[in-house]
Amino acid sequence: MPSARTDLSLFSAALAARLPGQWTSEYRQHPTYQNQFDTIERLWDAGHVEYIVHQYVLGHEAVLHGPDGQHLYISDRPLRPRQFVVAPLSPDVKPHHFVGVEEPNGIAVPNDPVRAAAHIARRLLPRYEIARHAVRRSLIDRPEPPHRKAPPQVDQTLPLTWYEDGALGTPYKDVPEEAREALYVHGFQYVPHQAAFLLPASYGEAGRAVRIQAVALRLAAHGIGVKLRHATPTAALPPRPPAVARPVPALPAPPAARAR
Repeated sequence: MPSARTDLSLFSAALAARLPGQWTSEYRQHPTYQNQFDTIERLWDAGHVEYIVHQYVLGHEAVLHGPDGQHLYISDRPLRPRQFVVAPLSPDVKPHHFVGVEEPNGIAVPNDPVRAAAHIARRLLPRYEIARHAVRRSLIDRPEPPHRKAPPQVDQTLPLTWYEDGALGTPYKDVPEEAREALYVHGFQYVPHQAAFLLPASYGEAGRAVRIQAVALRLAAHGIGVKLRHATPTAALPPRPPAVARPVPALPAPPAARAR
């Protein structure tokens, strides 16, 4: 791994002193490629900064800690020795609070603390604050994840069966009286010699699927559930052969950093 650029720590400290508000700088070196992922898991960027931190061995980073819980990630910009990349770090909230929030993304800045601070104050911090405000709003409006509710309990169930010959239907005796009209309306036919309601194959797979869904929606309003099943259980898969112990291959070495 190439030696770390010593000017990153000096640059980040000088940058922290020039940003609006009270900022402090924390410089870290990464002995291995995996170490750089401890911070970038919180990277709030969907552009070139995210690409850089996942594709290059960077060797070090700086994190600026600012007012009201703001945090900025800084690292080298490979192939551009006179530039750095700066990106926001996301707040520590649940994943659903980011839904619908536009990522503020990072920017490239010159290797000059005065000019870099001006770029960040003008281009990055306003977007960062808008995104943070949207997340705070989500914390209030959606404190818990919008998990799907379980279906309501039903008193009766209508079983619809796929038979071996491709027919779809149900024995007449298994059909609740309240469900018969719904079956007739949506194309099921009563076949006396089979004592069953059957949905003709002439509708095709798509047509039958639409009719099954319509029946299910209509019956749900009456507290009747619909269950699809096969006439015979699916054949069990053959047992797997016993696993053979094999040596674990060594992980490949991380790719070398590209020339800067």
